[in-house]
Amino acid sequence: MPISPAFPTGTILGYPRIGRRRELKKAVEAFWSGAIDAVAVESVAAELRSATRERLVDLGLGRADSSIPESFSYYDQVLDTIVAVGAIPTRFASLVGADGTIDLAGYFTLARGEGENLPLEMTKWFDSNYHYLVPEIGPETVFSLAGDRIVREFLEAKAAGFLTRPVLVGPVTFLLLSKASDEAPAGFSPLSRLDDLLPVYAALVSRLADAGADWVQLDEPGLVSESIDVPRGDTLAAVASAYGVLGRLSGRPALFVAAPYGSLDDALPVLAGTTVEAIGLDLVRGTLPQAVPGLAAKTLVAGVIDGHNIWRGDLAGAFERAESVRALSDSVTVSTSTSLLHVPHDVLDETSLPVDLASWLAFADQKVGQVATLAFGLAAGRAAIAIPLADAAAALTARLAAPGVRNGSVRARSAALTDADFTRGAYADRLTAQNAALQLPSLPTTTIGSFPQTADIRRARAQFLKGNLPADDYRDLMRAEIGRVVALQEEIGLDVLVHGEPERNDMVQYFAENLDGFAVTENGWVQSYGSRCTRPSILWGDVSRPAPITVDWSVYTQSLTAKPVKGMLTGPVTILAWSFVRDDQPLGETARQVALALRDEIGDLEAAGIKIVQVDEPALRELLPLKEKDHADYLDWSVGSFRLATAGVAEATQIHTHLCYSEFGVVIEAIRNLDADVTSIEAARSRMEVVQQIEAGGFNHGIGAGIYDIHSPRVPSVDELTTLLDTALESIPERQVWVNPDCGLKTRGYEETVQSLHNMLAATRVVRDRRAADLRASLTR
Repeated sequence: MPISPAFPTGTILGYPRIGRRRELKKAVEAFWSGAIDAVAVESVAAELRSATRERLVDLGLGRADSSIPESFSYYDQVLDTIVAVGAIPTRFASLVGADGTIDLAGYFTLARGEGENLPLEMTKWFDSNYHYLVPEIGPETVFSLAGDRIVREFLEAKAAGFLTRPVLVGPVTFLLLSKASDEAPAGFSPLSRLDDLLPVYAALVSRLADAGADWVQLDEPGLVSESIDVPRGDTLAAVASAYGVLGRLSGRPALFVAAPYGSLDDALPVLAGTTVEAIGLDLVRGTLPQAVPGLAAKTLVAGVIDGHNIWRGDLAGAFERAESVRALSDSVTVSTSTSLLHVPHDVLDETSLPVDLASWLAFADQKVGQVATLAFGLAAGRAAIAIPLADAAAALTARLAAPGVRNGSVRARSAALTDADFTRGAYADRLTAQNAALQLPSLPTTTIGSFPQTADIRRARAQFLKGNLPADDYRDLMRAEIGRVVALQEEIGLDVLVHGEPERNDMVQYFAENLDGFAVTENGWVQSYGSRCTRPSILWGDVSRPAPITVDWSVYTQSLTAKPVKGMLTGPVTILAWSFVRDDQPLGETARQVALALRDEIGDLEAAGIKIVQVDEPALRELLPLKEKDHADYLDWSVGSFRLATAGVAEATQIHTHLCYSEFGVVIEAIRNLDADVTSIEAARSRMEVVQQIEAGGFNHGIGAGIYDIHSPRVPSVDELTTLLDTALESIPERQVWVNPDCGLKTRGYEETVQSLHNMLAATRVVRDRRAADLRASLTR
């Protein structure tokens, strides 16, 4: 086999693709609305790719050494792979052209659904807040090379004078993350189709070789996870098979297998025994491995710069970790631990952060600079980078000593907690008290919290934050919107109401703006899924609540209706998961601080007469460690923080929580241990798969079956919603079931929302009436 080209001395695994000002999001959403055509979207995307390549060269990566990853996506890298290998579910067969390809409109239809065709299921990408679309694979799936966009983008870069490194989701991870299709028999494993999939990967890799690619990156994070429901032996055998086949291709590019989010452990010897030329090691979440046969012949890509968080950190320590890899191989490259899609673009875009706080941070651009610095140090020696190492050390020292990082009163309160602070009374007693206090009907209906945020709402909030709208005027505008939302819910017929959250920009940022120990950004956008972007807050110090946050809004809403109104809070685990959290103490301690602040807020809501409080924890499953040995500690502090926040209320006060887009079977015991009175869940996209897990787990508290999928613009029919509700009731007793959408409605438009909620209520009435009639009939027999 010919000698492979040298791997670059410094690289990254991926870069944000939404644009510094969310240009891709705006273009894609304009395409969806019909304001622009596909050509215009593709033009914006090409401009973003071009700007990214030029920027990465300016930051220290090479123009012609494969150090720049070609990792762009219009929506999601897993969806890109689905389209590239032709794995289109049969319900979307009409989207496939005569040549086997799918156009841009069809690509988005897979993600968003159309008519009666449900979109692909969506769930979290390992332990991050990024979501991916789940492939559906069965015996009927016909794999073929149906999309070559990655080849075209490589050639686009080449024409502009760049030799980039195409990035693909690896074949093993692609199948590990897939679910069995509707047509598949019981017990079918998508991984069983590996031999049929590999020729398509081989054809794509060969096409990239013909185009002139020196290196191809294959992302295989599935190899580090122990939470995937596939026997480990089958996974390791698939690794050996996949990279045996791809490694034997003649005239192929060199192969770099990246495995972010943890240690490869027993997969490392298998990869080392193949002919792949480079292996990525996550040395932030993982540890330095032992030497194994074949490893010394590989280029080892040392992921020592944290791609998952925004701290400037200990650069000298990162350099030492990179140097330590030389004990395993003479060929060592410096890299980020993960793709940088998890962090914002550039700290220099932030003009309102305190100067000292900004000096502690490294966003994507700064992390590329850190990679370039360490790569130079590995080549030229530590002395050559002594100044940047010292600067980073000084910033870290200043950060740890800064006022507010440690607050004595906050720490004393946390240290004084006892077991009683985490415990409520028996659920049966609470249920009796709540039924008497709330007097709700069978199958009570509600929403998750937020209602659509119109352009007028966003405009008013922006004007208020800029000081251009007086506080009294802003309050009056928000109250008027709350009044409209309450009247709409009354007209639809919902049983438990919400205020719609017009005053909230984001379910985490809103609380971060009102808690000590947090900072927020202006342009720190990060992609969550598709065109959905968030600005994670920065949790930099000890957390406390200086004043009530939500009480006035909830009390005003309750004054407008005789129906119960839910107080709406974001839970401690989700606040941590969707923020960039300090890394100088255990997450459990930080979670307790947030929980105590929320406990105070819940107490004030209860004292003000609010009878139901929802504490959302959609990220509970997300933060579950990928290694089983770490599960117990995580579940202990995560569940404990929720219980600490919620355990101080009376039996008659009903505590709700909300979880979404998770594999619930893994954490069903943790969900039970949260001890919430009602847990609302995502169930629509997965077509109620979760209810069997709930039944098998013996869960006996209230369950809000999320039968309306809000992440798609399609309006579900009454029949569809009735079927989903009936499915839930086949596994869960009627006394436990609530009816609700699967998530908040903020991102939806009012027309589709109102129609969907009317259909949800109509379906609920159909089921209520039928079950009441069945009960009457049984009593007369």
